[in-house]
Amino acid sequence: MNLLVTGASGFVGQALVTESIRRGLQVRGAMRTSGKLLSGVEACTVGAIDGETDWVDALRGMDVVIHLAARVHVMKDNIADPLAEFLKVNLHGTMKLARQAARTGVKRFVYVSSIKVNGERTHEGQKFSGADIPAPQDPYAVSKWYAEQALYRVASETGMEVVIARPPLVYGPGVRGNFVHMLDVIAQRIPLPFASIHNRRSLVYVGNLVDALITCATHPAAVGQTYLVCDGEDVSTPDLLRQLAVSMGIPSRLFPCPPALLQLAGKLAGKSQQLERLLGSLQVDGDKIRRDLNWAPPYSLLQGLQATAEWYRTKHT
Repeated sequence: MNLLVTGASGFVGQALVTESIRRGLQVRGAMRTSGKLLSGVEACTVGAIDGETDWVDALRGMDVVIHLAARVHVMKDNIADPLAEFLKVNLHGTMKLARQAARTGVKRFVYVSSIKVNGERTHEGQKFSGADIPAPQDPYAVSKWYAEQALYRVASETGMEVVIARPPLVYGPGVRGNFVHMLDVIAQRIPLPFASIHNRRSLVYVGNLVDALITCATHPAAVGQTYLVCDGEDVSTPDLLRQLAVSMGIPSRLFPCPPALLQLAGKLAGKSQQLERLLGSLQVDGDKIRRDLNWAPPYSLLQGLQATAEWYRTKHT
């Protein structure tokens, strides 16, 4: 199988390219700027991603596209019209790629969306599922939801197979952003006021996500489906911090503080969104992909956290 991976130089993209090569797939990596990929991987530079991007060279001879490249979610976006910027890349860029893919004979298009299409949080006893009515609440999530709908229209018009994957927070070696900040705080042995938090959050280890994406790219039953992909082991914020600390060989330093007080402090500091990710719940029902595709995560939560901690120790200490 000839596979095009967009966003091949990113966190998930590098892991996907590595695993695809290991399995004997012929891989081409599309990137916005020129760069080096693994030996045996053809690199293709496409430039800025929007409704005018020319994907023809990248798509030539490809059977399947796994589309990772996106304008990613940020906590504070100072652009005057964030939705327009997200739509430019995540909707119009995706549509240009999908239509050109269909014209060049690509059989299947796997789109990596986001659990944020379902919403921002779940309540006790509730889990997000693919059957939920989408409830995107910020420009990033809206752009992903629009792209999902547009892709299914392309599928109906052209016959190209489309599969959607919605992961929650992805972690693993090479992770960036808030997860690395959390590892930094643990490494600095800073006391954290989260011992009284009793939330539940679903995560997905990058190795599990990559395995699921390759399954979505190859399994005949995946066509036309939307899958929520997770580790299948939900964890509270304090337990996550404790497990990471143990994996890093560091004592966890957690102390109790009423959640209401933490929320007030977050509001006063202008960090309500960041704090919500630590205090709130977001649980995912990943049973559909397991039933339909007989898929199971190859790595446990503990294995994923240990691999992430080992990478962090190697790179940051």
